[in-house]
Amino acid sequence: MRHRTVADLMTPDAVTVQRETPFKEIARLLDEYDITAVPVVDEDGRPVGVVSEADLLHSRISENTATTAGGLMSAPAVVARPEWSAVEAARLMERKRVKRLPVVDAGGRLIGVVSRSDLLQLFLRRDRAIQEEILEDILTRTLGLSPAALTVDVSEGAVTLSGTVPDDEVIPVVRRLCQGVDGVVTVIDRLTASAGPARRAEHAPLSPGERGPGG
Repeated sequence: MRHRTVADLMTPDAVTVQRETPFKEIARLLDEYDITAVPVVDEDGRPVGVVSEADLLHSRISENTATTAGGLMSAPAVVARPEWSAVEAARLMERKRVKRLPVVDAGGRLIGVVSRSDLLQLFLRRDRAIQEEILEDILTRTLGLSPAALTVDVSEGAVTLSGTVPDDEVIPVVRRLCQGVDGVVTVIDRLTASAGPARRAEHAPLSPGERGPGG
């Protein structure tokens, strides 16, 4: 089971500006490429900040007299790494309240940009692909369960699990692994266990007080 990473989802040919790029050129790039922010990079290609639409507008209604990216940008740049999962990138965007993240390599150089809309591509995954991954990768290969005893229905990313598993302790594991599959919106659990609490109690070893005189 392989999850798509930031490297899989990002736009590799990122639009960038330098510190000396003027206000109007930044505005033109945002409009031309239909983006909401642009990384500001140094001479080595390392992001030093980001200029967003909000930064441009704020500078016009505040006392900020800056006219180039160096004075307009928000710094330091909030960046992502290519090996991150989509969830890690989304959490950072939410925490920092940004819509796009420059993606940098081990040397800190810009290699792409990942946006909220890029992350949402995961949820455009076909229901059939999600169903096959759950049945083949999670239930059969990872957990060693019999697919004949289980039913996986997927509709618009909502997964419904039904059928029987060997033990009720397996149920939360199945649910958690399914929730981690790319494209899954929610998991509806209708699983039952063939060895529920009552059956396990029948086979549980007796405590010393329950064994009787000869126990």
